[in-house]
Amino acid sequence: MEQQENPFSQSTVAFTFTIFGLLLFLLVLSRKRNAATKKAPPEPSGAWPLIGHLHLLGGSKPPHVTLGDMVDKYGPVFTLRLGAHKTLVVSNSEMAKQCFTVNDRAFASRPKSVAFEVLGYNFSMIGFSPYGSYWRNVRKIATLELLSTHRIDMVKHVMESEVKAAVKDIWQKRKVETEMKRWFGDITLNIMFRAVVGKRLVSDDGETQRIRKALRDLFDLSGSFALSDALPYLRWLDLDGKEKEMKKTARELDGFAQVWLDQHRRNRTTASAAHDFMDVLINLVENGEDFNGRDIDTTIKATCLAMILAGSDTTTGTLTWTLSLLLNNRDVLNKAVVELETQIGKEKMVEISDLTKLEYLQCVIKETLRLYPPGPLNLPHEAMEDCTVGGYHVPTGTRLLTNISKLQRDPSLYPNPLEFRPERFLTTQKDVDFKGQNFELIPFGAGRRMCPGLSFSLPVMQLSLATLLHGFDIATPDERPVDMLEQIGLTNIKASPLHVILVPRLSAHIYDEI
Repeated sequence: MEQQENPFSQSTVAFTFTIFGLLLFLLVLSRKRNAATKKAPPEPSGAWPLIGHLHLLGGSKPPHVTLGDMVDKYGPVFTLRLGAHKTLVVSNSEMAKQCFTVNDRAFASRPKSVAFEVLGYNFSMIGFSPYGSYWRNVRKIATLELLSTHRIDMVKHVMESEVKAAVKDIWQKRKVETEMKRWFGDITLNIMFRAVVGKRLVSDDGETQRIRKALRDLFDLSGSFALSDALPYLRWLDLDGKEKEMKKTARELDGFAQVWLDQHRRNRTTASAAHDFMDVLINLVENGEDFNGRDIDTTIKATCLAMILAGSDTTTGTLTWTLSLLLNNRDVLNKAVVELETQIGKEKMVEISDLTKLEYLQCVIKETLRLYPPGPLNLPHEAMEDCTVGGYHVPTGTRLLTNISKLQRDPSLYPNPLEFRPERFLTTQKDVDFKGQNFELIPFGAGRRMCPGLSFSLPVMQLSLATLLHGFDIATPDERPVDMLEQIGLTNIKASPLHVILVPRLSAHIYDEI
């Protein structure tokens, strides 16, 4: 019987192994090429065991200054190891543009930290929440119900009345010397409190002082570094006591917020009552909003506190820096006053409707935001997926810090970048705005996690500053330059008080009629 030919002859087997070997070789070669293309960003030397590069940020300089000094050596994009976390630092407009356009969704989340968890109601505060349906929903509600043009128009009278009340307080008490951080803070806090929870604070009241301190502590603790973030496996020891401090501050703020919420529910006369933002949130709950399954009361308190915090601290800080810069640059101050006299005259106070006429004053605020952005390092982001920045591979889980302060002092973008020159926004940078589209000026961030409160805070800043400059001659008590030392924290505020002498410059009847 004729033997059937074996289909798996030696030649066939040899061919199969050859093809298999070739495919395996190509696969290994491809992986090597991919690995070669996944180039890691530069990393400073000198990392310590466990804490990484944290010791580099522990000096007397604010972190954004220390990180800015590294740019000359490592370039505009480099990585640090901050404890257990790899952190990408970007420091120029091109790198920032890549992060918040091409890679905007990749960097849309927030890292988990002890501060964001403990002080942010377990990540329920909008600014501290990770990217997802809860964050999108709460942000949409806040944008529509508090920060929209329509809602801002509804509270413009609140802005005007609080600024006038602050002016009248100086006039009535005939104060010779005023601490301006406190003065600006009273205005911004009362505007936010009235818009969000329908009440104003009494400046000298004991409860008000406790609220002020708790709010300040929240910002300071959120911007400080907790050892538990670098060494999460030792969190239970709370080696530096930060978590204990955070829990105390969180309890105090929650106590205030719970009182406001209880009062709102008691005082509601109809189911549709909506006099302030907290009322709006209560209405949404009554109409079926479930905040993605999260605890209703927690979400309302967290969202209201987030709005108060975001709208008061940054605005107060920017106004304080602006006045400090003006006092150190009298020629700019005089130009702003001349514009006010020309556009407003000496027979009335500034009103919100007048602000569009004050082009130079708008440039003064813009130049202040360039030199002293509210968040010099922005709030940290976290990569949700692998991406590429500046040709470097950035793996999932990498944290992102944007050194806005360094970016906005880039001499290739701004000649004489350390000088306070508002005129640059009337000439060479006339078309540059800070709404997140021009990456050479992003004091409020950019992309989908950009601060949504810009439209609310801007008229408050402009009206407060215009009213102050129009209504008073201003001098420092000792005629010396104002110190510009920055306080280290989540937001950029002046470290020391700003004492000035205010002398009314308009007719007495104008102040009497406020």
